[in-house]
Amino acid sequence: MTDDKDVLRDVWFGRIPACFTLYQDEITEREAEPYYLLLPRISYLTLVTDKVKKHFQKVMRQEEVSEIWFEYEGTPLKWHYPIGLLFDLHASNTALPWSITVHFKNFPEKDLLHCHSKDVIEAHFMACIKEADALKHKSQVINEMQKKDHKQLWMGLQNDKFEQFWAINRKLMEYPPEDSGFRYIPFRIYQATTERPFIQKLFRPIASGGELHTLGDLLKDVCPSAIAPEDGEQKTQVMIHGIEPMLETPVQWLSEHMSYPDNFLHISIIPRPTD
Repeated sequence: MTDDKDVLRDVWFGRIPACFTLYQDEITEREAEPYYLLLPRISYLTLVTDKVKKHFQKVMRQEEVSEIWFEYEGTPLKWHYPIGLLFDLHASNTALPWSITVHFKNFPEKDLLHCHSKDVIEAHFMACIKEADALKHKSQVINEMQKKDHKQLWMGLQNDKFEQFWAINRKLMEYPPEDSGFRYIPFRIYQATTERPFIQKLFRPIASGGELHTLGDLLKDVCPSAIAPEDGEQKTQVMIHGIEPMLETPVQWLSEHMSYPDNFLHISIIPRPTD
């Protein structure tokens, strides 16, 4: 892995200021003040919102409290998507802080998975890492790790410990020098304007002629609508971690440096602001 540690650090410590407010129809014993929090982009909502939950439960009647869930402008926020992806997909061109509505009732069964404990998040996170390693290394790296290594990846994410996480994750980002890249790039492309969850397919980082495939090559192959026609204007933005990477960037480099902790490149395609 080419060691651009500053990039890894910047990605890890990315934060989004958020303002949580209780949904107006929730029954409370006294007025609920908004709650402000800096959300880590790389984490999951249900992993970092214990303080939010406690804050609002103080003003609720206990019988009115069931499973907490969040929405932004009418869209329920999927807890199993990383926070940064949710923001890029739904709110990247809005003013900060990100305004999130908190609910304790009427859980949207059709839109969200239940998350009754952090074990559910851990299971989802580890399943993603295993899927990514199957694509990158035929599962050889993750299978050679011990249980304690798997746990260290999870604890590094849960406790926001960069060094603890990367001590293990570094191994998942390596490849034999003769290969010049992974077998396939673990990526998911999300489009703000469709109901489809995401696009995912096999894509090699190296072309058959030996040249590096770029982000532009990936989009042309998988989601051509994200690329501007030669004679037209760009109608969409391609976002990873809140930035628009250059389309000439090699996908191998992006996979090593801009993947989320679950080892996937989560790419958002959103409408470009018109103003």
